[in-house]
Amino acid sequence: MIALKFGVSGEGYFTNGEASLLLFFICAYVAAYAWSWGPLGWLVPSEICSLEVRSAGQGINVAVNMLFTFVIAQVFLTMLCHLKFGLFFFFAGFVLIMTIFVALLMPETRNVRIEEMNKVWKSHWFWRKFISDDVVIGGHPHMATI
Repeated sequence: MIALKFGVSGEGYFTNGEASLLLFFICAYVAAYAWSWGPLGWLVPSEICSLEVRSAGQGINVAVNMLFTFVIAQVFLTMLCHLKFGLFFFFAGFVLIMTIFVALLMPETRNVRIEEMNKVWKSHWFWRKFISDDVVIGGHPHMATI
């Protein structure tokens, strides 16, 4: 809708009805994101880290999340001025990348106790090459080294 009205020149206008429809679509998008991808950046790290590294993992997660929130907030308007409606395709590309990453590289954690996460990582087709063989899978934190 934005692309059709404004094109790459950025000049155009919306009627009141079109503006209301666009506002509805933006609100629907934000609501859908808030109920799906939005909280996963906080939930997944809390489920995939073993107890030994969970607090450090969450600390890194918060720091990286805040850093990229700051970066996006700083460059958003500049990108919008240069990319116009293409900015929405830019962010849609990241949603596609996230979906592929989760589908291929995130292990299933349903019904897995936090103490058994090392076993999940050790048995995953991709991540097992990053887990050393001396990692104790039985949940003995004093013997586990990663």
